[in-house]
Amino acid sequence: MMQGLLDAIARGFQGGSLEFALPDGRRFTLGAGEPRARLRFRSAAALRRVMMAPALRLGEAYMDGDWQPEGTDLKDLLGIGVRLEAHREHQTALGRWARLRSLLGEINTPLLSRRNVAHHYDLDESFYRRFLDADMHYSCAYFREPDQTLEEAQQEKCALIARKLDLQPGMSVLDIGCGWGGLAMHLAQHHGVHVTGVTLSEGQLRAAQRRARERGLEGRVEFRLQDYRDTPGRFDAVVSVGMFEHVGRPQYRRFFERVAELLQPQGVALLHTIGRECCPGGTNPWIRKYIFPGGYIPAASETLSAVECSGLWLTDLEVWRLHYARTLEEWHRRFQARREEVSAQFDERFCRMWEFYLQASEASFRDGDLVVFHLQLARDRRRLPLTREYLYR
Repeated sequence: MMQGLLDAIARGFQGGSLEFALPDGRRFTLGAGEPRARLRFRSAAALRRVMMAPALRLGEAYMDGDWQPEGTDLKDLLGIGVRLEAHREHQTALGRWARLRSLLGEINTPLLSRRNVAHHYDLDESFYRRFLDADMHYSCAYFREPDQTLEEAQQEKCALIARKLDLQPGMSVLDIGCGWGGLAMHLAQHHGVHVTGVTLSEGQLRAAQRRARERGLEGRVEFRLQDYRDTPGRFDAVVSVGMFEHVGRPQYRRFFERVAELLQPQGVALLHTIGRECCPGGTNPWIRKYIFPGGYIPAASETLSAVECSGLWLTDLEVWRLHYARTLEEWHRRFQARREEVSAQFDERFCRMWEFYLQASEASFRDGDLVVFHLQLARDRRRLPLTREYLYR
């Protein structure tokens, strides 16, 4: 019976195989082909629970210590799982229902947006300091050279964003979803601009304001607890890094309309977001429940169709491949180096949740269909140079 259920789940999947080992010696196989990985379960009951809703319960069972990888790394094992989930999402009716359910869960009113942000970003700042770079950038780094450190690659990202915004001293910049303020302070320090950063996280706001004071930047950066939908004024540039994943599809059109309203007539915007290199889908239920409630990763078609109605010109679109896999690999390495501290601050279940999240995310960028999109947008088609040389001088 169990093997029949596994065969039904993985029907037609040839992208790898997972072997489930039970304490009584029984073994069952999910999928076919290479690579192969083994999970050792604590009980048959735990395996049955996972098989009833694998996209949600595989992660939950790992958090609870119900299974462990055997003879392989968690990352490699999850790479097979990522490919299998994509196969199921695009081949089964369950995938179509999951997409509809995800859409309903993405209706992010201002109140819901603040609640969802608090779930993830209002964890103690010291936790994030344990695995992020020194300037606390919680988004994909840009590895311009293969041997760069995480700190160097994050600064490369900031510099590239500044070039894409074509910043000049004295300009005003709005940073939507400013995090702990690293990008805003970089732009103010290195490009002589005034930056307003908005966030829905009270913890991030306090940290960003404190860090700005410590760097003597109070007159050049301003941080607010504010929804972008309520932000007044016009700006020479608008940037948003790692925030669009929380907007939700029902709000996409309004997001880009709002960016257009916030830009001066000669303004430029840069959107940095995780994206999927396949057709629209749904949000993984484990990620939605434990990591990013209300979130969704867009396909390019979903993003561009919203831009088309906004009054903005798409002036450049760049796709970053594998940069986030490298970023997540380094975050996980640093997380494991200080895992005992995290366990003492929270608990073992929390640690297992985060290592599952980091490793599953890396697998999604390395073996799945996730990338990073850079959309450069302008109010005026003539505002920016006609070739891309200015980005790489």
